[in-house]
Amino acid sequence: MSDWAIRVRELRYAYPDGREALRGLTLTVARGEKVALVGPNGAGKSTFLLHLNGLLRGEGVVEVLGMPVVEANFPRLRAQVGLVFQDPDDQLFSPTVFDDVAFGPLHMGLSAEEVRRRARQALEAVGMLHAAHRMPHHLSLGERKRVAIATVLAMRPELLLLDEPTAGLDPRARRSLIALLGTLPQTILVATHDMRLAAALCRRAVVMDEGLIVADGPADRLLTDAALMEAHGLEVACEC
Repeated sequence: MSDWAIRVRELRYAYPDGREALRGLTLTVARGEKVALVGPNGAGKSTFLLHLNGLLRGEGVVEVLGMPVVEANFPRLRAQVGLVFQDPDDQLFSPTVFDDVAFGPLHMGLSAEEVRRRARQALEAVGMLHAAHRMPHHLSLGERKRVAIATVLAMRPELLLLDEPTAGLDPRARRSLIALLGTLPQTILVATHDMRLAAALCRRAVVMDEGLIVADGPADRLLTDAALMEAHGLEVACEC
């Protein structure tokens, strides 16, 4: 087993209109790391995350959990790489919370008993077991975000990719979600504008702008570097 979870070299991607979203991005993330990917809107953060399980395909080398991100590896990759979208409604579509969380394990060919066990454990991990039989659209945004994370945890992934997980949350729900993410054992790459989330959750920060990595280092140093943050349209962590 390799000691890295993500290894990307010279990744380039352009949208159909010709706009370059990624311009030769190179990044390695070790297993067990929690890394904040920060940058202004349009920096390429979400585009980069979508390359890590093959939802987008650019030019360059993309390897995740020891596997090249190629079509032949998609089934294994998508079982081991959990992607949580910014909008939980992109992931929640079933009549009940339990059905949503059970959906992934059910399509892994597991027994009914194992599917139920995984769904219950995932909901318990995010503090939402009490809502198992509720309709997802009746939940608050913070609750729906927790359920979206549970849908991924039920698959038992090794790597979690989170896109703006605290966006739109009130302060209490935000603090609660940050605390939850801090308890998870998986390797985590989180794309965020939330400097307090980045500082609280991650020891390492990667700053992106215009499709490139412009800084990579200890989160407590980079996120409090006022000149760096201002140059790339961000706030320092202590001011968030």
